[in-house]
Amino acid sequence: MQRVQAGAALVDEAGQTMAGILTGVRQVREIMDGMSTASAEQAAGIGQVAEALAHLDRVTQQNAALVQQMAAAAASLQALAGQQVQAVAVFRLQPEPADNAVQPLALAA
Repeated sequence: MQRVQAGAALVDEAGQTMAGILTGVRQVREIMDGMSTASAEQAAGIGQVAEALAHLDRVTQQNAALVQQMAAAAASLQALAGQQVQAVAVFRLQPEPADNAVQPLALAA
């Protein structure tokens, strides 16, 4: 009878050990699920960062193109201003008298 009791005790102990193993397996599975979720979230975050960087690159390229257009427009305006200066240069004004009095122009005889 003593051997039966010892065997029953061993079976009970084995059952408790198996229950502990199952509990450990469940905990490992929960940890693995958490890691999987965290990895998916990180992948999504990395994707968003990559998308944001691509957007920044596009905006930078657009800004560079706008700067080139502005430089071309400034050069064009400078050329037009030079042409205007030359066009107006043909007009000569008489110098004003020092006392700012109105002086009649002499007529040629």
